[in-house]
Amino acid sequence: MKKVLEINGMSCSHCEGKVSQALNALPGVEAVVSHKKSQAVITVTGDASDDALRNAVKEAGYEPGALSEKKGLFGIL
Repeated sequence: MKKVLEINGMSCSHCEGKVSQALNALPGVEAVVSHKKSQAVITVTGDASDDALRNAVKEAGYEPGALSEKKGLFGIL
């Protein structure tokens, strides 16, 4: 399942790295983070809950925002 998590407070590629490392450390999670879009596109193949995703972002020092499921033929919202 693909999800999009809005993330507030990222301003550079170092921020991306911190959030990416935190999310990808969760079992069954693969995340691509963009500070320019202020979001992470997350593929969840395990049992990681929405709360676990948000908590990982908080622990990295950033503020998680809206979390939505990526839908559509090409994953377009």
